[in-house]
Amino acid sequence: MDFQQGLITTIHDYGQAGTGVDGLRSGLRRRSTSLLIPCLMEEFERPALELIREVLRDLDGLQELVVALSAGSVEEVRAAEAFFADMPFPVRIHWTNGPAVKELLQSLGRHNLQVSGPPGKGWAVWQGLGVASRKAEVIGLFDADIRTFSPAYPQRMLAPLMDPSHGVAYVKAFYSRLALESRALQGRATRLFVAPLLASLEQMFGSSNYLRYLRAFRYPLAGEFAFTTDLAMNLRIPSDWGLEVGLLSEVYRHVALSRIAQVDLGLFDHKHKELGSSPSEGLQRMCGEILATVLRGLMEHEGVALAEAHVPVLEVLYRRVGEDRVRQHGLDSLVNGLPYNRHGEELAVHEFANLVRPGMHKLLETPVSEQLPCWSRLISCEGGLRDDLAQAGALRRSSLTAVPPRAPSRVRAASACSFPQTAAAPLTAAV
Repeated sequence: MDFQQGLITTIHDYGQAGTGVDGLRSGLRRRSTSLLIPCLMEEFERPALELIREVLRDLDGLQELVVALSAGSVEEVRAAEAFFADMPFPVRIHWTNGPAVKELLQSLGRHNLQVSGPPGKGWAVWQGLGVASRKAEVIGLFDADIRTFSPAYPQRMLAPLMDPSHGVAYVKAFYSRLALESRALQGRATRLFVAPLLASLEQMFGSSNYLRYLRAFRYPLAGEFAFTTDLAMNLRIPSDWGLEVGLLSEVYRHVALSRIAQVDLGLFDHKHKELGSSPSEGLQRMCGEILATVLRGLMEHEGVALAEAHVPVLEVLYRRVGEDRVRQHGLDSLVNGLPYNRHGEELAVHEFANLVRPGMHKLLETPVSEQLPCWSRLISCEGGLRDDLAQAGALRRSSLTAVPPRAPSRVRAASACSFPQTAAAPLTAAV
């Protein structure tokens, strides 16, 4: 591993630290920390979540584990509770799509807040942050499908935040995506779409601060990150596949670059998403939404005025840079003895290139995105909303029903919100 540093502080893996679990336990005693895992019920049928559970069992100083669970019934939620029943720290199964949660979130319409969906990872993360931020100073997030999860993952990602004197507020993971069985390169959305896209935009618009920032992250689509609660409370949460890049945009808005770090987690594998047979499926849909998020960030942070004339230029540039990357990854794989399907990778680049024109046209027509409002704004309307949400997402232990939200009599009227009422506060916030 190299030892180079850049715009974002990079924490390398030199293979000398061991697991560091004892040091992490000590840090957890100094600074209250919660972990958040957004999760579908289907993950309980796969071995990855069981591996994650067994690794986390050693973190006996953890403040809380919040599992933001999408489930179809009370019985499924109780099965999830049983799965985590004997952990050495509190585990909260938060039923993100339970009836009481839906009722509570729909009730926020009286404040002109539309926060009832769309369901997905962004919605689960947003709810989980609201619940986890009640007790913790630091929050770490891991996906539920990581097949290579090891004690080094939480240790390395949380360690920069355990001592406030380092000044770090946000940590992003990066890693080498290799399939466990074939050892082939994975991460096509990052390798073949995001990286060539950012390089192409830099050629088009010059080396702006925002593009340099995004290019400084070695794996900008990594779904594993950690942050201080005060930062988490002030981030708007994208509700589509632009979640990871959109969060990077939010962090850029709120945090000095000196307070951001990225950490190497080594080899990494999780569920693989198919390319998809149309722009509305698989990686094609994902990359289309990422494209809009990146371009919207340029508009928001750099004041870039996108125009119809940019469409063919970006199409041509992206395809050329993408094809260059295919050749580079092919050589990298050859020297490392990894299998590599160059033709398949080229086809993926061509499919991604076909997303540019319709994606840019759609953005020019509708530049405003769907984002869930930050929690600091929400509690200015409803001071007890996080507690209400935690209660609504839990189950009564004596009866198999969801806990209802608190009585509305204590809720302040919409006019009591501390943010200005001259503009509505919808989910679709202007960016």
